[in-house]
Amino acid sequence: MDYLIVDGYNVIGSWDDLKELKKADLGQARDRLVEYMADYQAYTGVRVIVIFDAQFVPGMESKQEAYKIEVIYTKKNETADECIEKIVTTYKNAMNQVYVATSDYMEQRITFGRGALRKSARELLVEVESIVREIDYKIITQKKSQPQIKIPLNESVLQTFEKWRRRK
Repeated sequence: MDYLIVDGYNVIGSWDDLKELKKADLGQARDRLVEYMADYQAYTGVRVIVIFDAQFVPGMESKQEAYKIEVIYTKKNETADECIEKIVTTYKNAMNQVYVATSDYMEQRITFGRGALRKSARELLVEVESIVREIDYKIITQKKSQPQIKIPLNESVLQTFEKWRRRK
């Protein structure tokens, strides 16, 4: 199985839309990243783990599952880098390939030395954007292939039917 370990705050600080969202609400930026990664996991089949430093979320270490993505908040005085290194060591073996998404050069080198492959935050963004375009294209193609209404109706009649359908 393939694993993608994401350095959450590093990616948030590297993607323009998440960086802007972080200025208004860090929690929303985290949630949006997790949503992106859920789409990534669903499309690619790669198991995704997102790591956030505890410095922005006070309290004990926690593991959560959101959208079938494992989200880990490190314990106090533990960096995301340390947690990522432990996970790489745990999951990397002959049966598993581990990728680490971070633009932290030192972290890339350390995890690469432990057998993981690296992805910069920019590479991950390009991949996510490509997946979104492919999904949008498939949706449009699917809609076009669906059978059309057998009886042609003008727009005002269709709108009336839609209003009736939405009434409770």
